Amino acid sequence: MSAAIDFYFDFSSPYGYFAAARIDELAGKYGRDVEWHPILLGAVFKTTGSAPLTELPMKGKYSLHDFERSARYHGIPYSRPPAFPLPTQVAARAMLWTQSKHGADQSIKFAKLVYQAMFVDGVNIAEPLNIIDIARKNGFDTDGMAEGINSLSIKNQLKAEIDLAMARGVFGSPFVIVDGESFWGFDRFEQVEAMLKFGKI
Repeated sequence: MSAAIDFYFDFSSPYGYFAAARIDELAGKYGRDVEWHPILLGAVFKTTGSAPLTELPMKGKYSLHDFERSARYHGIPYSRPPAFPLPTQVAARAMLWTQSKHGADQSIKFAKLVYQAMFVDGVNIAEPLNIIDIARKNGFDTDGMAEGINSLSIKNQLKAEIDLAMARGVFGSPFVIVDGESFWGFDRFEQVEAMLKFGKI
């Protein structure tokens, strides 16, 4: 069986949200699984010397327009969140906790719900109570989630995910690795598909 696709993302990334809406369908078309890896761009930016796209001169204004344009082009529901950008440690830890308690499939389902809550419903996902509410309203067992989000083991797991991601050259969101080939950005998904289809580009 072909190796799984590695999908790295930050919950505060609109392009990550767009990629999350398409990655599983694309992978399934070519018989691949996807391993979802939450990261924190803030930690990555400390290494790369970068900053959130919307905070960069000139690029910020363009990016806000492009988020909305890209969503329309791809038919993905999108509404600019009232709070943006925002810290996503809580969401990332909650996903890892869900994975540890309920498995990878449920954690991916949860991640998609968190993305929808932020980029469609305008929920502030930096708030732990909001994250737990997203899980509860969608039928997840949330017993222990609050403690799990703040547990040392989950914090260390997230740190290890970020360290491994950067060791593999991950510097943005979304970031996809297919058979050792790296692709940064939702606008590279046609190249990702070519890689999956032909084995090379």
